Amino acid sequence: MGVSFTVSSFEGLELLINTLFESESTRDHLHFLWLCLSAVLCLRLGQVTMRLCVCLMLLSVVLCVSADRFGLRRAGKFVWDAAGGTRDMYRAYRDMREANYKGADKYFHARGNYDAARRGPGGAWAARVISDAREGWQSSVSGRGAEDTRADQEANRWGRSGGNPNRYRPKGLPSKY
Repeated sequence: MGVSFTVSSFEGLELLINTLFESESTRDHLHFLWLCLSAVLCLRLGQVTMRLCVCLMLLSVVLCVSADRFGLRRAGKFVWDAAGGTRDMYRAYRDMREANYKGADKYFHARGNYDAARRGPGGAWAARVISDAREGWQSSVSGRGAEDTRADQEANRWGRSGGNPNRYRPKGLPSKY
């Protein structure tokens, strides 16, 4: 069974492309081309050849490290921000479950995305991927409807764009949240 990915979940790749192309070095461009080809090959091959994919990606990282240490630092910051953004999204989800407060769903959506996006491009990317995946899953499984999904995505976008999450805060929600 293969793994399918939607193109929209790889928007962070566009940021990575732009970052790498800021360099004037032809060598960096060749390394970037190798990284892209490795990533495409890994996506095409699927889970069956995961070891090969891991080896190709490790080789790509080694090539990139030898090409430009500053570029690696930027890529590392992106990954660090993405991991932090993932933690922010989880914290908002955990708080939502703990609060169990009617009408607070949109607030926690906006807050998680806001906190994640404040970390930088990696955090914003993680917030978008997690939000899109969650809404895609919820709309197909929970049966809550397209209107609820649209409203959740609006709150997600509001938070990611730097809007104050308190716009969606319901009256009476404890100040702990």
